[in-house]
Amino acid sequence: MEEFLIERLGHQGDGVASGPVFAPRTLPGERVSGIRNGDRLSDVKIIEPSDQRVAAACRHFKSCGGCQLQHASEPFVSEYKQQIVKSALDAHGIETELRPIVTSPVQSRRRATLAVRRTKKGALWGFHARGSDTVVAVPECQLVVPELLGVNALMDDLARIGGSRKGEMAVNVTLSEVGLDVFVTGGKPLDRELTLGLSGVVEAHKLARLTWDDEVIGMRNLPYQNFGAARVAPPPGAFLQATVHGQDALTAAVLDAVSGEKGVDLFAGSGTFTLPLAEHYEMIALEGEKPMIAALDRGWREAKGLKKVDAIARDLFRRPFLPDELAKLDFAVLDPPRAGAEAQVAELAKSEIAQIAYVSCNPVTFARDANVLIKAGFTLEWAQVVDQFRWSSHVELAAKFARSHMQG
Repeated sequence: MEEFLIERLGHQGDGVASGPVFAPRTLPGERVSGIRNGDRLSDVKIIEPSDQRVAAACRHFKSCGGCQLQHASEPFVSEYKQQIVKSALDAHGIETELRPIVTSPVQSRRRATLAVRRTKKGALWGFHARGSDTVVAVPECQLVVPELLGVNALMDDLARIGGSRKGEMAVNVTLSEVGLDVFVTGGKPLDRELTLGLSGVVEAHKLARLTWDDEVIGMRNLPYQNFGAARVAPPPGAFLQATVHGQDALTAAVLDAVSGEKGVDLFAGSGTFTLPLAEHYEMIALEGEKPMIAALDRGWREAKGLKKVDAIARDLFRRPFLPDELAKLDFAVLDPPRAGAEAQVAELAKSEIAQIAYVSCNPVTFARDANVLIKAGFTLEWAQVVDQFRWSSHVELAAKFARSHMQG
C-alpha cells in the first residue's frame, strides 16, 4: 500500500494525486492509501478525510457505477462543475459572468438505460459497476423517478421472452405523460413468436410504447412529452433532456438570451426549445434526424396559439445554415452534440446574426466555439450551468452571445 495526497478532482470525478495518479471517490486535500496499478489506485482507504466529505445518499453508491460524486457535499459539487466551465473558458482567455448553478432534485431523472441479464429466476437489471460489465441491481436508486424503479415484473418478462443467458440487453426506459416508453436493443432477433410475446408485454404492463431494435412492437398511446405549450411524441430512443427540471431551466435560459421577432433553432431535435420559443417568435427548426423533425412538426401543428414554425430536415454538419439564410433573423439557438458545432459556428461567425443562445453538454467544445464567435465580434454575456446529472462529472450549460454594436 502506498500513500498519496489528493491535489484536485479530474474531469471524470476522480481524485488526482501527483504523478498523476487517479483515485476514485476521493476529494482534494485527502490523504489516502491504495494499491497503484499504473496511473490508477485501487483498494483506496481514506486516512485523512476532507471536510467536504459526506455520507452517500444512496446505499448502492459503492457498488454502482452510475454516480461518481455522492461522497462530496452539494456546495463542493456545484463549485466543481462551475470550475470545469471556467477552466475550459480560461484555456481560451475568455471571461464572463457565471450564473449560479441550477441542480435537478433527487429522483428526477425521467429516463435511464438499464442493463438487463436473463437469469434462472427471471432477470438481473440495473447499472454497470464502475469500469466493469457486471450488472448491479439498484432498487433504491436516488437518481431516477420512482416510476422507473417499479419495473421488476417488466424486466423479468422482457428477459424471459427476449433475452439470452449469454448476452445483455440495453433497455432504455423513459417516463412519458402517458406511461413508460421502452426501447430495447441487444435481445433476440425478432420473429413471429417473439413479436407475439412482446405484444402481450405491452398490454400486461400498460406500456405507452415498446420498440425492439427499431421495430415498434406496440403502442397503446403516443408517449408525449411537454415542450412548453406543445405536446410531442419523440421517436423511439430519441434524445430528450434527462429531467423535466433541467429542461425547464435550460428553456428559461434560452428564452432569456434572445429577443426580436424571428429565430432559428439549429440542432432542434424534437422541439425542446423550438416549441416554447414559438409561443413568442416565428421559428425555423433544423435537425438532421428526419423522425425527430417530423415529431417536432406534428407537435407544432397539434398545438394551439403558436407562431409559425418551418421544420426542416438538414444535416448541419455537412450543410450548415449559411449567412444569407441567417440574414433576416434576429437570433439563433444552438444545441449541438458533444462534438460541438464547428462548421455551423464558422457560418454564424460570418453572419450578421445579433444574438445566439448556445446550449452545450461539453464545456471544452463550447469554449472552442465561443472563442470563434468572440473573435468574430460577439460578447459572451453570461453562462448558466444546469446540473441534470446529479452526482456525476457531467456538465451542461446555456449561454448568451450578442454583438454589442447591434444590440440596439
